[in-house]
Amino acid sequence: MDFSEYKLSLELRIDWSDLDTYKHVNNVMFMKYQQSGRVNFWEVSGLYELQLKTNRGPMLVSTHCDFRKPLFYPGKAIVKTRVAFIKNSSFGLDHVILNEKGELCAEGKDVAVCFDFNTNKTFRIPDELREVMVRY
Repeated sequence: MDFSEYKLSLELRIDWSDLDTYKHVNNVMFMKYQQSGRVNFWEVSGLYELQLKTNRGPMLVSTHCDFRKPLFYPGKAIVKTRVAFIKNSSFGLDHVILNEKGELCAEGKDVAVCFDFNTNKTFRIPDELREVMVRY
């Protein structure tokens, strides 16, 4: 499969503690790997910095993961992320989690909103932020 449309990539070491009783990576860890991909996007897009400076930033409202193939120790989990959509105040991310051979092990989807934690309301994604987000 071609994953070239996924502009962000993050390589994570699989730790012994990531395993379950079946000696493969526990399903919960896939969600943690997906979270690492999401936070990577928040950092490169400026969403994380916006949150620190203004108390306005991303809030995850939905996450989903389909498991395709197990991951094992020792090994790597490669999380690739792309923007799926951008609406007024919400956006979606697609993730794939690959093993070190480049084989698809999981597919994930996130939906987040831009949220003002000062007023407890969503806010429209600013144009300058939107211009950065579309690059991914």
